[in-house]
Amino acid sequence: MTKTVSADTFDSEVLQSSQPVLVDFWADWCGPCQTLAPVLEQLEQEFSALEVAKVNVDENMQTAMHYGVQALPTLMLFRGGEVVDSKVGALSQGQLSSWLQETLGSA
Repeated sequence: MTKTVSADTFDSEVLQSSQPVLVDFWADWCGPCQTLAPVLEQLEQEFSALEVAKVNVDENMQTAMHYGVQALPTLMLFRGGEVVDSKVGALSQGQLSSWLQETLGSA
């Protein structure tokens, strides 16, 4: 299940997670972000070892700035507390699935 993460919970929910975490940096006003939401839910079902977390950039500006988010949506894949890869834009489920298979399989 996709979880909402704030600046207060980012460390415990993302950086200290034992599983890979796909973080979706998004905002309410971002149309492509809204389009991406159901795709992320499907990916979470497809990749059982993956957690999906959403960070609202309007409410957590410092976290977004810390990770250099400049466009929305931005997806960052964290493993072991580190960013292993990122994607910007509303990609299709197929594109994201291929990216995750490549990235998770290679680490």
